[in-house]
Amino acid sequence: MANFENITIEKGMYQAKGGLTGALERLDPSENYAGTSLEGLDAFSRQLKRFDIRVSGRGSDCVEKFFQCSDSAALFPEYVSRAVRQGMERADILPKLVATVTEIEGMDYRSIVSAPSEDDKTLKIVGEGATIPQTTVKTRENLVKLHKRGRMLVASYEALRFQRLDLFTVTLNQIGAYIARAQLKDAIDVLLNGDGNNNAATNVALTTAGTLTYADLLKLWANLNPYELNTILAPTQEMQTILGMTQMQDAHAGLDFQGTGNMVTPLGATLLHAPEMTAGTIIGLDKNCALEMVQAGGIMTDYDKLIDRQLERAAITCTAGFSKIFTEAAKTLS
Repeated sequence: MANFENITIEKGMYQAKGGLTGALERLDPSENYAGTSLEGLDAFSRQLKRFDIRVSGRGSDCVEKFFQCSDSAALFPEYVSRAVRQGMERADILPKLVATVTEIEGMDYRSIVSAPSEDDKTLKIVGEGATIPQTTVKTRENLVKLHKRGRMLVASYEALRFQRLDLFTVTLNQIGAYIARAQLKDAIDVLLNGDGNNNAATNVALTTAGTLTYADLLKLWANLNPYELNTILAPTQEMQTILGMTQMQDAHAGLDFQGTGNMVTPLGATLLHAPEMTAGTIIGLDKNCALEMVQAGGIMTDYDKLIDRQLERAAITCTAGFSKIFTEAAKTLS
């Protein structure tokens, strides 16, 4: 039976599995609200409704609305985390690069690797009684390097208490965007230089040094075989060069770009703009098997400080790292 109005919320819930939302869902399962006016809301959103806290829209409340009582104050760090996560998702192109995301609870993680030879990649006919060819999977020699990225929220409660939550959300969204861009830079570094396990990307040389042509993109496509070239990462200068190629200037495609912002893509690959990259190099990869993202804990906030209105030095962080899965599934062109 629905009991979201009778739950006592406390700081300790943030240390439970799944954080505050996980703890609330166990006490107040969302499936209990099927067919009701609250269907579609998760346990945290129902608590916002319980305390009549509006975090968006013209009628959004002020920050101080969270601090009307101890229970509602305990919701504030989760609101901050969600707003930061929302900003990360808006600015994040990692889902277009990462084959899989691994969630871990500690700080030490060793990925696995399978490095088949050219002979291993060929599935030969197995005669009667013959030995079936093997694929060896083993753990990496070195641990995945995790990096903590974040921002310190520096503001007094007095300065924020009368600010509208929708405006404060915009600021938190921007913090999330900063974190997403920093993580993209980490991912690019691993794709280029490897993850410490002697697996830097193989380079495909330009036909003419310093000049990127459509023929070079075809060379990259051919060299990635047997993997699929479905994603291309390019810095600003190379992005302009690719979009300026004659092969990219199809009249119908140009109208589509002007009308929707969807760019024509070379060889059917998704073309991603990465200003974080150094000019002169592009990365071509098979996003289905090139990169693994490892996350430790998701968005973390100093929930003690936020609940106690000590916003002056409240940290918002996210710890993640990247590991290559198949080394030859990503190559550079320079």
